[in-house]
Amino acid sequence: MKKFILMAVAASLISGSAMAAPQQQAQRHTVVKQKVVAKQSPQRTQYRSDWRKGERFDSRQARNYRQIDYRKYRGLKAPPRGYRYVQSGNDAVLVGISTGVIAAIFADAVR
Repeated sequence: MKKFILMAVAASLISGSAMAAPQQQAQRHTVVKQKVVAKQSPQRTQYRSDWRKGERFDSRQARNYRQIDYRKYRGLKAPPRGYRYVQSGNDAVLVGISTGVIAAIFADAVR
């Protein structure tokens, strides 16, 4: 009786895999449609010129951003420890190094 049951199970496994083979072959021949990806034009950065004391300074929104040396410009004193001067357009902005918070703004200091 065991032999008969084992043969029946084996036969069902073999016939099941034989039936699945044509379905797998049909799935292999599916056609993939080509996707078209449109390039997005780079967005223009909108520069700010109205910085205010206490705001967080974002260098990506500053026009002509760079760190400046206070000794090269009149009216700028040595920055306190933990601060630096950066240029935003024609303005010199005193910014906290670790926080990015604006401590002072000197309008038209950089020409």
